[in-house]
Amino acid sequence: MTDLVLPSETNPLNNLFGGELLARMDRAASISARRHSRRIVVTASVNHVAFNRAVPLGSVVTVEAKVSRAFKTSMEVYIDVWTEDRESGERTKANEAIYTFVAVDETGRPITVPEVIPESALEQDRYDAALRRKQLSLLLAGKIKPSDATELKALFY
Repeated sequence: MTDLVLPSETNPLNNLFGGELLARMDRAASISARRHSRRIVVTASVNHVAFNRAVPLGSVVTVEAKVSRAFKTSMEVYIDVWTEDRESGERTKANEAIYTFVAVDETGRPITVPEVIPESALEQDRYDAALRRKQLSLLLAGKIKPSDATELKALFY
């Protein structure tokens, strides 16, 4: 999704409101998850957001979202946010985020989603890391035992 930063979307420093960027990322990620699953999707969590660079008034902002891994009913969506220099056209990575979506049927019940098959080295890295992030999340929530977090253990042994 590419859009322009307008005055009504900025804070007193004339930078894009963080909440406005979160909404843009949520919309782009939702489209990505829906395209992958071909189902209704709902945002389950915002796992990570990094506001690395301010996005100034008048900037052209591109939000790129791609499903990095699918689990049974959920999908991790990795989001990259780019700004474009108005004169040179050069793109700079400004922010990134990781959202989780769940596919649901018409009654709101979770439904199985197709797997992701990574094609590039970056896609493979994000795919592999998604399982570690999921295990960490489940571990911190008390939903799995440390001994079951095999991908996390592999980082240390």
